[in-house]
Amino acid sequence: MEPSTTPEIIIGLDVGKTGHHACALTNTGERIYDKPLPQGEAARREIFASMQAHGSVLMVIDQPNTIGALPIAVARDCGCTVGDLPDLAMRKAADLYPGRSKTAAGMHSSSPTPPAPCRTHCGQSTATTRH
Repeated sequence: MEPSTTPEIIIGLDVGKTGHHACALTNTGERIYDKPLPQGEAARREIFASMQAHGSVLMVIDQPNTIGALPIAVARDCGCTVGDLPDLAMRKAADLYPGRSKTAAGMHSSSPTPPAPCRTHCGQSTATTRH
């Protein structure tokens, strides 16, 4: 998927120390996944493959350099585009939805597209993606 292309599926991944929560929406806003992401690599591959059955996939993650490294590696290996949500954009999104920014489901289900700017990491590319 090219950085300027609108994906058919957007997965918002909220990573945590003990588990990760994923919410996947179609570009029309239909929620197709909203629950904890399994810990096993094989299970994650199955989930990413099932999302790709709907079209191109963008996974947006809130902590790309630490505990989010494994989901990123698996998503990329499965052919998903991966982007991270910079701290400033995360704070701005939280300001748009006061009182809902503490829950993963509340944060990720608010919009079918990630707030701009979202830096995508597609191999060497660090282009800004705007939706």
